[in-house]
Amino acid sequence: MNTVIVILSLAVNHDWDLQQFDVKNVFLHGDLEEEIYMELPPGYDEQVATRIVCKLKKDLYGLKQSSREWFGRFTRVVTSLGYKQSQGDHTLFIKHSISVGVTMLLVYMDDIIVIGDDKKEQQKLSQRLVAEFEIKTLWRLKYFFEIKVTRSKKGIFIFQQKYIIDLLKETGKTTCKPASTLVDPNTKLGSVEEDITVDKEMYQRLVGKLIYLSHTRPDITLLLV
Repeated sequence: MNTVIVILSLAVNHDWDLQQFDVKNVFLHGDLEEEIYMELPPGYDEQVATRIVCKLKKDLYGLKQSSREWFGRFTRVVTSLGYKQSQGDHTLFIKHSISVGVTMLLVYMDDIIVIGDDKKEQQKLSQRLVAEFEIKTLWRLKYFFEIKVTRSKKGIFIFQQKYIIDLLKETGKTTCKPASTLVDPNTKLGSVEEDITVDKEMYQRLVGKLIYLSHTRPDITLLLV
C-alpha cells in the first residue's frame, strides 16, 4: 500500500497520467515447472473418471504455485524490456529512458498500473504486453487493490466505499446501525454448548477482509496535492 501511495503522489506532483491494464485469465499465463495431474472435471462417465486423470500443461486457478508461476513469467517479460525490479517492492518495475524520462509499472495479480512521462515507452510497453498476454486496456485508473481512485483538479481521492458495502451485503449487515463501542458491555457470554454453530469458512474470510481493510486504511479519503 505504501508503494501505491507513492505512485499516486508522483502522478499528482508531476501531472502524470495513470494508465491501467487488466490481464484476462491471469493464472493461465503461467508455465508449469512441475508435473501435476488432476481428476477429470464433472461431466465424464464415472467409470472413465475413476481410471483416467489429466496432466496439466498450464496453471489453473486453485494451484498453490499459480500466482508464483504467473508472476515469474511476467517478471521475465518486463525485465527483458529493460525494466529494473525494485528491491524494496518486487511488484514495482522502473525504466529510465536515456533522454526522455521514466516509466513505472506496478502489478497486483491481474491489475497493472503504468505511470511516467515517456509516452513512447508506455505505448511500446502496451504493445508488448498485448502480444505476450491477453490484456484489456482500461486507460485511466479507476479501481486498484479494491480501492476506487478518482482524480480532479484538486488531487487524487482514494476510498473503499464499494468494498465495504459489498462486505456488509455479504455478511448480511447492511441494516445494522453504527455503535460507539464494538461490543455491548452488558452482554453476558454463554457457554460453548449454547452458542450457535459458526460458519468457519465465512468467519475466516470475514477476518481476512477486515485485516485487508485495516492495511489499506479505508477510514480516510486521501487527498494528494
